[in-house]
Amino acid sequence: MSISQAMLPEFDIEMSHTRKLLALVPEDKLDWRAHEKSMTLRDIATHLAKLPAWTMATISQDELDVAPKEPDPFLNVSPVASVAEALKNFDGNVAQAHDTLEGASDETMMSGWTLLSGGEKVFTMPKVAVMRSFVISHIIHHRAQLGVYLRMCDIPLPAIYGNSADENPM
Repeated sequence: MSISQAMLPEFDIEMSHTRKLLALVPEDKLDWRAHEKSMTLRDIATHLAKLPAWTMATISQDELDVAPKEPDPFLNVSPVASVAEALKNFDGNVAQAHDTLEGASDETMMSGWTLLSGGEKVFTMPKVAVMRSFVISHIIHHRAQLGVYLRMCDIPLPAIYGNSADENPM
């Protein structure tokens, strides 16, 4: 079994869980934030909708500069106007990410990928490690943040890895 084939079930289940929470964002609270220093629900929804696209940036490129000297369309993401737009963007990015990951060879997954900031190297890791940490775990992190926000807005939460206080799948 290839690295990408071993990673696909994890990717697919985490994207499914993320979509469940993204679909619960209340349309009338998109500009709500938990604290003045925190992102809004719209910001989190926009970020979560875009993050699966980092799969393509990881597998098809060897580096990415998050603070480039010239504007990068990949990094310039417009805030979503609605939950439907967030879901549409998420679904499209997940489908493309799945296909990209599915087609990645072990050689590609073990090759290096470098994160740059303003041309300065932040880190270099094998693409498989970037997929786990910078893509999948990053999505899980913001999904958890979204879960807290939803709880604070009194939105019932679905079970993810087991029971939730609102849903018992067993």
